[in-house]
Amino acid sequence: MPERSDSDSRRLLRRLRDSLALPGQGQDRLDRITHLIADSMRSEVCSIYLFRDRETLELCSTEGLKPEAVHQTRLKLGEGLVGQVARTGKPLKTANAPAAKGFRYMPETGEEAYSAFLGVPIQRVGERLGVLVVQSKTARTYAEDEVDALEVVAMVLAEMAELGAFNGDDGVAPKHTHPVLFRGSIGQEGAAEGCVWLHEPRVVVTNPVADDPLTEIERIRAAVAKLRVSVDDLLSLASLDKEQRQVLEAYRMFANSRGWLRRMEEDITRGLSAEAAVQKEQSAARARMEAVPDAYLRDRLHDLDDLANRLLRILTGQGRDTGAEMPPDPVLVARNIGPAELLDYGRKLRGIVLEEGSVGSHAAVVARALAIPLVIHAANITAEALNGDPILVDGDQGLAHLRPEETITRAFRDKMAMQAQAQERYASLRQLPAQSRCGTVTALHMNAGLMADLPSLEHSGAESVGLFRTELQFLIRNQMPKRAELARIYTRVLDAAKGRTVTFRTLDIGSDKVLPYMKPQDEPNPAMGWRAIRVGLDKPGVLRMQLQALIRAHGTRPMSVMFPFIAEGSEYREARALLLREMERERALGHPVPEGLRIGTMLETPALAFAPDHFFRDVDFISIGGNDLKQFFFAADRENERVRRRYDTLSAAFLEFVRRIVARCEEHGVPLSFCGEDAGRPIEAMCFAAMGIRTLSMRPASIGPVKTLLRRIDLAGLRAVIDAAMLDHDSVREPVIAWLATQSGDER
Repeated sequence: MPERSDSDSRRLLRRLRDSLALPGQGQDRLDRITHLIADSMRSEVCSIYLFRDRETLELCSTEGLKPEAVHQTRLKLGEGLVGQVARTGKPLKTANAPAAKGFRYMPETGEEAYSAFLGVPIQRVGERLGVLVVQSKTARTYAEDEVDALEVVAMVLAEMAELGAFNGDDGVAPKHTHPVLFRGSIGQEGAAEGCVWLHEPRVVVTNPVADDPLTEIERIRAAVAKLRVSVDDLLSLASLDKEQRQVLEAYRMFANSRGWLRRMEEDITRGLSAEAAVQKEQSAARARMEAVPDAYLRDRLHDLDDLANRLLRILTGQGRDTGAEMPPDPVLVARNIGPAELLDYGRKLRGIVLEEGSVGSHAAVVARALAIPLVIHAANITAEALNGDPILVDGDQGLAHLRPEETITRAFRDKMAMQAQAQERYASLRQLPAQSRCGTVTALHMNAGLMADLPSLEHSGAESVGLFRTELQFLIRNQMPKRAELARIYTRVLDAAKGRTVTFRTLDIGSDKVLPYMKPQDEPNPAMGWRAIRVGLDKPGVLRMQLQALIRAHGTRPMSVMFPFIAEGSEYREARALLLREMERERALGHPVPEGLRIGTMLETPALAFAPDHFFRDVDFISIGGNDLKQFFFAADRENERVRRRYDTLSAAFLEFVRRIVARCEEHGVPLSFCGEDAGRPIEAMCFAAMGIRTLSMRPASIGPVKTLLRRIDLAGLRAVIDAAMLDHDSVREPVIAWLATQSGDER
């Protein structure tokens, strides 16, 4: 076959564009395209396979194979040579297809007569759409320029599919119209129905083919120059921290990469517009991202992906603010989002669905504070969703139903109605104590971290704020907050509590909570590294400033403070002494100081449970930090989805450990509480109460369900069931649930 020239490539794209402009249904267009490509590539066969679902490819059009195979032949992802191209996102060529590894013979197509094979992915910015294939009887290897030309054609097909060029008859499904289920992970429990609101609206390329490559090259060079200037301007800002500067340095490196610009210019010479060339390069970067196991390299590819988005917005003029109005009941859909940006949306959001994130990410912390259902790890949802699409967010199971079928919607609404009815029942118990049938009363407190949480204190039936997370005020800012600013915030929190106790946890940073303006620590295991009280004691300036703000906010009101991540008694004594010194300093300055002071600690490390007796004599109260304690007890990182659900909170080993903590606190008369996600799960909560924990602190929405269950049962009876089950069960969950089914359903 003679070598192809750039003009041949451009001529093919123009023919494709003209063909697509002709009237006809989607199948007609696909058939014309396969004929044109086969003719232009001088190949006997051209076939287009499109995804029918995430795992299934379907032959949707062909020139050269048996026509009756169209819409009948299907392949699983990774199956055959076509499936391999779809799975890897990379071109595949061979001179002898039947002898190639992984070849699958499909007799209904008649393709056994063809030896030469070239397949390229049809993909658009991380979204796999299908595979474009050419085949010839002659056993030969397709040249690299033919591969490049076919990739350019596939890029145009992807953009045309996005614009709906192949919608219509004969089973060619319209884009962005069919229901899609995304299986992610639980970030924040709850259920919500609403409409999609994209945090970064997708850029639509309406002109993938260009007639004048010189003009397009001038456009891309001008846009890249503008991009470079904008990155340089950002780098000149004095307020940047080291991490932000490193990201922008990576941006500048890519923006000044000659190879990056050269590849886009080469695609333009083959007939693409400047915008389509950028998007082709972006799609290639996304495909490489999926195949890279190294986290650092993935981050760098994310940088390139973000940079391509900036360049596309410069070329198209499509900024983030598209003029679209936020729909009613918006559900935010994004790749990821920072805490400050999320707080800007506030309680307007019904739900959040992210492609990335983690259960301990800043966004998850804010979502929990705002009680907004959150699903994380919903891969590729930003490529599939459009603004205004109906969506159901099931934070209880980590699912997102995009454009759901009516049967799914009805079932989901039934679930939400049942939850609403339950909340009405819980409201009737608001003023009643969580008193079990045996007469034991369990105090139910709420966790908070934002001013927006405080209205829930009265409406939820919580007795007080058992944990106020002070790190959120640090995480949502680009610079360290001032003492006076913190004092004002804490004062508003105390005023909103209306005399109820608020227990403030001092700054708990490190691990998964890294301040944007503090130097990040390169630690192999940050969850067990320099974090929380360790930072506060090693760098006491911030801790002292925060303690001063707390003292001034309280005035003469009683103050309750606890220190996070204490591992041994000496750390508690050092932190306590620091607080007492600040009290004396404030008194010496003539400032009012709290008339009552309670100083406690979180028990998040197993070591603290074995501290000497004098620690328990010194501490005013202890709160078990269940989230961290579980991960250290089971050696299971709570950020690792593979292991974090492997171990049951109601395991006999963990409950035995909790029982030992209860016994030590009872021996020394130390008030003990349990704080964390498990405290808000009714089954777990009643088991903790049965083990002797008399105070539980949880998110506000959990107080009603926990109180309802506690008022149904006899804790002494439950304790007997747990004690018996611990003798011969690894987990007491099943025996406890079986016992619960025998109890009366009437709350007193």
